[in-house]
Amino acid sequence: MEASENSIKLYYNTEVEKLQMPEYGRNVLKMVEQLKEIPDKAKRTEQAFSVVKVMESLNPQVHQQENFSQKLWDHLYIIAGYDLDVDSPFPKPFPEFVNSKPDPIPLNTKPIRARHYGRNIESILELIASEPEGEVKTAMIRSLAIYMRQQYLIWNKDTVADETIFQDIERLSEGRVKVPAGLQLSKISADASFNRPGMNLGFGGGNKGGKFNRNFKGKKGKK
Repeated sequence: MEASENSIKLYYNTEVEKLQMPEYGRNVLKMVEQLKEIPDKAKRTEQAFSVVKVMESLNPQVHQQENFSQKLWDHLYIIAGYDLDVDSPFPKPFPEFVNSKPDPIPLNTKPIRARHYGRNIESILELIASEPEGEVKTAMIRSLAIYMRQQYLIWNKDTVADETIFQDIERLSEGRVKVPAGLQLSKISADASFNRPGMNLGFGGGNKGGKFNRNFKGKKGKK
């Protein structure tokens, strides 16, 4: 059976022009196209304010943005293909500005020399190396060594000699940081345990001063 001449033709989104601002839909695009055909500028501007109100109701999440009113007018110009002559309350946006790509974020591609210590250790060593010799620098080296020992025990094994940490400090700093002779680290408690991030960390009410209870074990409540 042949289709009649009066049959309705169906249109699909894949057959029509791609929307520049899909969140407003194709009906807003038709409003903007009709808006551009209004010959009187004053009337065209009046209708532009009405279209912006419709856009605001269709895209309420725009209120979460700073200067959302200007954003809506910018979107109106984008939908119109920047070809819209109205008295806007905001400056007309330029395509080269709207379509410009953000500057790429610089990434540190330098490989980490000791993954179990992390990349920040290298930055801290740079800072310590620039410090003049004296008590302050010695205190900084000692604090860093204690932290590095903790990181070492988290990822490697249960014990580590202080000399191993001292050697790592001098190695990672390429000899620019020298550990003072006779430097000693605080003793580790016999019942201390070091867990990898996200593993077996307790947050029980018995913690004091907001510190994690490393030996926390969950207990079932008494019936």
